[in-house]
Amino acid sequence: MKDSVLIAGGGVAALEAALALQDLAGDRAEVTICSPRPNFVYRPYAVGVPYGVSRVTTYWMEPLAAAAGARYRCDSIASVDRETRLAVTHDGESIPYGDLIVCPGTKLLWPVPGAITFWGIADEGDVGKVMREIRAGTSSRIAFTMPSADSWALPLYELALLCRAQLDKTGDDAELTIVTPEDAPLQIFGRGVSEGVAELLAERRIEVRTGTHPVRFEDGFLETVPAGRISFDWVVSLPKVEGRRIRGIPHDLEGFVQVDSHCKVLGGDRVYAAGDVTSFPVKQGGIATQQADVAAEAIAARLGADLTPAEFDPVLHGVLWTGTGSRYLQGWLSGGHGETSTISDTPPWGPDQGKIVGRYLTGFLAGAPV
Repeated sequence: MKDSVLIAGGGVAALEAALALQDLAGDRAEVTICSPRPNFVYRPYAVGVPYGVSRVTTYWMEPLAAAAGARYRCDSIASVDRETRLAVTHDGESIPYGDLIVCPGTKLLWPVPGAITFWGIADEGDVGKVMREIRAGTSSRIAFTMPSADSWALPLYELALLCRAQLDKTGDDAELTIVTPEDAPLQIFGRGVSEGVAELLAERRIEVRTGTHPVRFEDGFLETVPAGRISFDWVVSLPKVEGRRIRGIPHDLEGFVQVDSHCKVLGGDRVYAAGDVTSFPVKQGGIATQQADVAAEAIAARLGADLTPAEFDPVLHGVLWTGTGSRYLQGWLSGGHGETSTISDTPPWGPDQGKIVGRYLTGFLAGAPV
């Protein structure tokens, strides 16, 4: 008898988990993806939208799920009874499951009062407005910031670098400043990447203020902690994130779910979590795929697949758009690997097929119809 695997969510982790189960568990698992959104949005490309250098790609979920060996159900999971292995939708319909993978993602929240928020979606008109004001000569001092050192910071640096590249093309100029709570640029990758990015920013005439938390932007001043007021015409911030809660799934005060080394929810039998909803501090697509693979391996092994499930040992891959080409960043996030932080002009992980590096998802989306 097939095991019923329910995937709650429709983002990167959900698709990767379905693809991994298709490969590893085969006909041992019957997979259902349950998500209220009928499409999958490839959000990393949104960073180029305000500058006219990219567009966001959208895929319909039903054919994507079918190609991944899963059934798609347009619904949202509101609660879970872990004892009876029963998920309940917002409409009150019950869905039995054998194994559950929770990956509903996060909510995006306003981070800095008074600042423009870059939401990472298809239409970033407010950021485009800043560019128009620079070109009109009415604005010349722009800050790019984020609410916390735990935020996925790469889009912050891309926004500033792409802005500089566009201004260089048109002959316009502005003072661009990155205000970041990090101790060094993109510190999460390690020293090698951080030093390389710092050199790149200096070459592009982008100032960096590290160890600085934004509080509010008011009357032309960005208030920060440590205490300070910095004069700007505009401030653009990445959003704050909060985990999407499902009743019955334990979470912390911010809605994030704790998992073990096999991405099993702590205290939950046959319940796993992957992606941004987990308490792992780095919220990034490539990390989500690695967590999904770990959960899928654990499920497939339990179902009798001939494999030894791996533990979560995250390696961070990043594709940094600079406006004059891409830089490929890599760093292990756990100990035992030595100094692995690298920045290069060619991807060390193989052919460049997008901004999310996933064992299954990268190649899958490259051939999927939009």
